[in-house]
Amino acid sequence: MSARARRLRPVAVRGLRIAVSAALASAKRLPDPLERALFAAGRKTPPRVRRFARYASRYVRYSDPAVFPARPPVPNTPVRLFIGPANFAGQGWAWARAAERHLSGVGATTFSLGDGFAFPVDYAVPVQMYALSRRWHKDQVRHVTREYTHVLIEAERPILGARHGSTCNGDIRLLSKAGLQVGLISHGSDLRVPSRHAELVEDSPFRDASWETVPILERTTTRNAELLNAFDGHTFVSTLDLLDYAPRAAWCPGVVDVDAWRTDTVPLERRVPVVVHAPSKGRFKGSELIDPIMTELDRRGVVEYRRIQRVEPQDMPGVYTAADIVIDQFTMGLYGVAACEAMAAGRIVLSFVGESVRARARELTGREPPIVEATPGTLVEVIDKLLGDRDAARDIAAAGPSYVSENHDGRRSAAALAPFLTDPHR
Repeated sequence: MSARARRLRPVAVRGLRIAVSAALASAKRLPDPLERALFAAGRKTPPRVRRFARYASRYVRYSDPAVFPARPPVPNTPVRLFIGPANFAGQGWAWARAAERHLSGVGATTFSLGDGFAFPVDYAVPVQMYALSRRWHKDQVRHVTREYTHVLIEAERPILGARHGSTCNGDIRLLSKAGLQVGLISHGSDLRVPSRHAELVEDSPFRDASWETVPILERTTTRNAELLNAFDGHTFVSTLDLLDYAPRAAWCPGVVDVDAWRTDTVPLERRVPVVVHAPSKGRFKGSELIDPIMTELDRRGVVEYRRIQRVEPQDMPGVYTAADIVIDQFTMGLYGVAACEAMAAGRIVLSFVGESVRARARELTGREPPIVEATPGTLVEVIDKLLGDRDAARDIAAAGPSYVSENHDGRRSAAALAPFLTDPHR
């Protein structure tokens, strides 16, 4: 192929793509015989052609500005914060509302992709639009750079769409050049490097060499850790264990609506207590270690074990308040939003937090997280001890709501974000 042909080839491909897209967008239903003939011909076309046709149809579907989701009003405040694109467990939304509630002159808009659990968000778009639509990409860049002063990027993912790749590196450069202040915040699985975690935690799920997810996470988290630690702006982590992977970051705690979880019921008043385990991802929480032990205790009549799966977020308060004991996780060495929700509900929470995280919590909050430490090897003994001294167990549970109110109601999170949002030099 000549040099001229090589130069013209991408131009021709783009032209063909635009032509096909326009034709698909404007075409009405064809006569039945012609449609049947085209369908039959389509089955005989090469796979690359069929893939291109599928791409073109999706491109058209999500590139028409008429189908772009309506954007919410831009905050009428001096500091206008745009947060996205993850909103895992609704935390992007929660941090935005905390910043608005506790920091003067701050307004915020949250953004995420329109799939997953039904957590609240201000603005969401379909995944295909985020990934494919160049028009939406340009609209997102134009809107964010013109209307906002600060951007907080979650989980090292692109916030402007997938045009610059799978990380936020390109977005950081574009946003900074446009004069916006950029911060990065990590949720957990995006930063927790499996090989490092396996070194730190005895029961780490990442020690399973046969788990196909491990090498994928190793590559992704290593890349993300390098990106976040090399970034010269404000960086944040949502759980205390993540400081092992980003030592310069600030802790911006997960936020829980304490009132939504509040209950008057007291745990351990029934003879056979109800124990709940409701993992979002069982492999990460050690459910395969927990289930056999608890099933046996249930068989012996020591407890009533409820293994909860596929519950919508709005139904979880009812699940926890109906329990006496909540088992969070035994493999990660941390506490996160799920444990905070159980503490806010005044339940007895069993989990493997680990001494390093407990020490950081004591240093930063002045309190010990009221979570009963347990592992697969100590679980039966711990439950026997709790049932043997129910008053002491209830005292631990009673400390949960106040701990969450002091550290996870949004005030501490807003204080962590304050230097980023109020520093004129950042």
